[in-house]
Amino acid sequence: MLPFLLAATGSETYGIDIVEVMGSASTMVQAVLLFLAGMSVVCWFIIGYKWFYFRRASRSNRRFLEVFWSSRKMDEIHDATLDNINSPAARVFREAYAEMKRLKGQDASERQGNFLSGMDNVERAVRRATTEEVTKLERMVPILGTTGSTAPFIGLFGTVWGIVEAFDRIPKEGGGGILDKVAGPMAHALIATAVGLLAAIPAVMAYNWFVRKIRLATGEVDSFSSEFLNIVRRHFFK
Repeated sequence: MLPFLLAATGSETYGIDIVEVMGSASTMVQAVLLFLAGMSVVCWFIIGYKWFYFRRASRSNRRFLEVFWSSRKMDEIHDATLDNINSPAARVFREAYAEMKRLKGQDASERQGNFLSGMDNVERAVRRATTEEVTKLERMVPILGTTGSTAPFIGLFGTVWGIVEAFDRIPKEGGGGILDKVAGPMAHALIATAVGLLAAIPAVMAYNWFVRKIRLATGEVDSFSSEFLNIVRRHFFK
């Protein structure tokens, strides 16, 4: 359809010079295309950043958990968190360890009086750290979902605007065939649709993939938190 419209304007070939075609588009259509291009650039940045973030977090998490399950000393495990700063589980452990160190620093009488509240404090520290880690995992991902759901409609708006402009030319310009008058705006309109889809499709695919990664990572952190709290209850608050 698009090559046919371009050919109708006098083009001898079916080649498309996108820059030239869009340079003759109306201000509104150009604004729509620039907005969609900006959304696409932002999405590709997020895709690259989050892919690297999840890859780094997964490797760091795996190394930390190996140390956690193979070591019997909390100090050694804490030292492992310093080498795995990108691990969500390591950061949760570090928060709980800090709370346990604070409780350990209390004198004997005060510790005995706070026996029950001590475990509650550790649990709150773990829950708070877990929530923070899940929030970090989800950060920026909703932008992909928003782009995937809105970009096609933004492109469709540009398409409708271009079609309206095309038919508005018919009574204003005399002479020539109808295709000579509407081919340019129709081409702009169809390109707006294409750009909207090009922005939306990668965003939707990446969003679905990252949601799955977030679900897996969240389950891993929750599992670690539960196991760690069970260990604390058995060995430190019995």
